[in-house]
Amino acid sequence: MDTRLTGTLMVQGTTSDAGKSTLVAGLCRILRRRGVRVAPFKPQNMALNSAVTIDGGEIGRAQALQAQAAGVAPHTDMNPVLLKPNSDIGAQVVIHGKVCADMDARSYHQYKPRAMTAVLESYSRLRAQYDCILVEGAGSPAEINLRDRDIANMGFAEAVGCPVVLVADIDRGGVFAHFVGTLECLSASERARICGFVINRFRGDIALLQPGVEWLERRTGKPVFGVLPYLHGLNLDAEDAIATEQNTKADGERLRVIAPVFPRISNHTDFDALRAHPQVDFRFVGPGSPIPSADLIVLPGSKSVRSDLDWLVREGWEAALQRHLRYGGKVIGICGGMQMLGRRVDDPHGLEGPPGSSRGLGLLDYETRLAPEKQLRNVLGRLTGSNARVCGYEIHMGVTAGPALSRASITLDDGRSDGALSGDGRILATYLHGLFDTPEACAALLAWAGLRDAVALDYAALREASIERLADALDAHLRTESLLAAIG
Repeated sequence: MDTRLTGTLMVQGTTSDAGKSTLVAGLCRILRRRGVRVAPFKPQNMALNSAVTIDGGEIGRAQALQAQAAGVAPHTDMNPVLLKPNSDIGAQVVIHGKVCADMDARSYHQYKPRAMTAVLESYSRLRAQYDCILVEGAGSPAEINLRDRDIANMGFAEAVGCPVVLVADIDRGGVFAHFVGTLECLSASERARICGFVINRFRGDIALLQPGVEWLERRTGKPVFGVLPYLHGLNLDAEDAIATEQNTKADGERLRVIAPVFPRISNHTDFDALRAHPQVDFRFVGPGSPIPSADLIVLPGSKSVRSDLDWLVREGWEAALQRHLRYGGKVIGICGGMQMLGRRVDDPHGLEGPPGSSRGLGLLDYETRLAPEKQLRNVLGRLTGSNARVCGYEIHMGVTAGPALSRASITLDDGRSDGALSGDGRILATYLHGLFDTPEACAALLAWAGLRDAVALDYAALREASIERLADALDAHLRTESLLAAIG
């Protein structure tokens, strides 16, 4: 055990999706291997992918993954401020795991000093419990229009006095301009906090990059801690961006599964197990794209159910679903997707937009009413029919009622029933996220959808193997000792 390693290190990016989440996850695993008690931390996160924590709140899924890498249970202190966009200018604000309010961008800017208090409270509690804190920034510190009252990047680093590693994605191009330009946008004290750089997603001959690395070190006086290769096929939870990389599948029978990409799609990590499954051809279908034929259509979660339902109808999915069912296809609705399958969705309080009601798809006989209190819980249960084990979580503000619920799709261990299964057995609805994550549930659902001899894929084991592979790559390509020496 390395008892000398204590303190805090922050990872910031030159852009969104530069690799901050991945770098923090890999470093968490490296420190765990060394016997260091480490916790991840993200002061402010904007994402529609969230996870339920051990203390009954919600945080960004990236922080839950980082907690797994660190070998600790996810806690709301690891992501004290979570913003869940419900429009282009507004978001649901979650503080310490619980809904605080809906705010537009200007209102939230005024609220930031109070949010910073919550951030520092959580950070203080984590520092008291762990040797090291690995902090992930948000977006880029070079967004000078957001520097006033910043709590996500340099505003936090300056408040707690921690060093910062800057990471950039070379696959986008212009990596050296990203680094130098970011430094130019910082104040003198902020520049002094940058202890070095990490170049991410490099593919090619490293010798051809070396002159640029040497120039950057001379130009800035700061070290490049390493160049990370482009790691294909990692099964890691995405913070928010929908993964587009297609996993190579072996020849043979494959089940065709599609899902619409709602404007406010949430928890699309529900489909990670399907994307990784060797017998599944899974595709996201975006706006304006033709709707292909499929064996299974899955309606995902949504942060704005009524507006996404309107989008679904405009894009032609209502007619496509009816045609799909006429020809014997299967349909699953998860959370917001479950609500859409019913007769109505009512939002009398305007929780997800203007108050009002919307006609549902009418494929199952129930109605949903959105309520202010969000349901947050981790659950275990068994699928109706197959009795396969399910491990999932609930994050929703809807209360659903109607005759269709008398035939539940899942029986929960706490004595409750969840969801609905249509009389003909072709439509399954559930509030449970993580539906496909357990091997037996995934195999049972794929068999129900028409796949013969479905393989039981252990996605949790794949995720763990990806964390190990990531940590190995960091150890191989970073000057790990120099980077970790910056902690504290």
